[in-house]
Amino acid sequence: MSTNFDQIINRRDTGSSKWQQYGDDVLPLWVADMDFKSPEPVLSALHQRIDHGVFGYGSDPAELTAVVCERMARRYGWQIEPESVVYLPGLVCGINTVCRATGQPGNRVLVQTPVYPPFLTAPGHHQQELATAPLVLKTNGRTIEYRIDFDAFEAAIQPGTSLFILCNPHNPIGRGFTRDELCRMAEICLRHNVTICSDEIHSDLLLNGTRHIPLASLSPEIEQQTITLIAPSKTYNIPGLGCSIAIVPNPKLRAQLTRAMDGIVPHVNILGYVAALAAYTEGDAWLAELLEYLTANRDFVVNTISEQMPSIRTTVPQATYLAWLDCRDSGIPGNPHRFFLEQAKVALNDGRHFGQPGKGFVRLNFGCPRATLEEALQKMQSALAQL
Repeated sequence: MSTNFDQIINRRDTGSSKWQQYGDDVLPLWVADMDFKSPEPVLSALHQRIDHGVFGYGSDPAELTAVVCERMARRYGWQIEPESVVYLPGLVCGINTVCRATGQPGNRVLVQTPVYPPFLTAPGHHQQELATAPLVLKTNGRTIEYRIDFDAFEAAIQPGTSLFILCNPHNPIGRGFTRDELCRMAEICLRHNVTICSDEIHSDLLLNGTRHIPLASLSPEIEQQTITLIAPSKTYNIPGLGCSIAIVPNPKLRAQLTRAMDGIVPHVNILGYVAALAAYTEGDAWLAELLEYLTANRDFVVNTISEQMPSIRTTVPQATYLAWLDCRDSGIPGNPHRFFLEQAKVALNDGRHFGQPGKGFVRLNFGCPRATLEEALQKMQSALAQL
């Protein structure tokens, strides 16, 4: 492995929300960014652009658009046209803009809980109602997994439901949904004339060698009713540079989206464009090494929790660098997030922020050097041993 993912990089005092939220005595394994350097080709491209010295307003780069189209075809067999590509400064911005573009005040937006917190708040920003179709938790020994209750999913689509926001691969449960699951969800949405926003930002981070399936690639009919959101930010650890992409093959839907952006959504950072192009054109070798390292970290988390913290159950993520821990039988008094923060000095995400089914859970980010992970898990185990 040519990349040293074991290297410890001090991120304190760099403006990092992950590392500056808590005190210096706390190990942060919460915000979903990684503690690794971005790929060398990305760094080189940024240095070259910065050395140019002029940072005027940018425009959507045709070269990057062509690369996005080629990437979708090469990786997923999905043929898209350049005009389908719309640039956004961030995925959360994209989710909110899609809510605004596809519905009116009073409409309903469907999500599957537990889920990435901005899914839960975006509808309310546009005076829309939140509808939930909770995923079904299954226990498998010391691990957990989630499945879809399709009857509950369809029942949640009441009159006035304008949008379903899908997270695939799913944050926080780490699942990449199967072709059959995707088809069934999409067919239900088509039947009820519900637009789909498919957040696929973690689509490059599949850990078991499986292939991501873009929802919109399933059929022409599904494609015409879907807005797909992607970004290089999670994959190549460049979220602070602000470059995300919406793929909208339906011209009418695309026009709705761009109208909703007018006057509100800022231009993409020109350095974000530079980083995205370098990542997508020269980052494949680095990504292959990253996936190998993350898979080993995932296995280390699962094995350590199973062997040393048997009162906690965890997902075995198929994708992402996020583990979802069920602490409900652990004997922890009160909120497990607060317990681990105060007693172990480890900052995790509070499961309650992912919806009501997240109560008693925490999310752990294993996108970090192994030594950091080892220290955090040891601190957590020691805190549990004191109960």
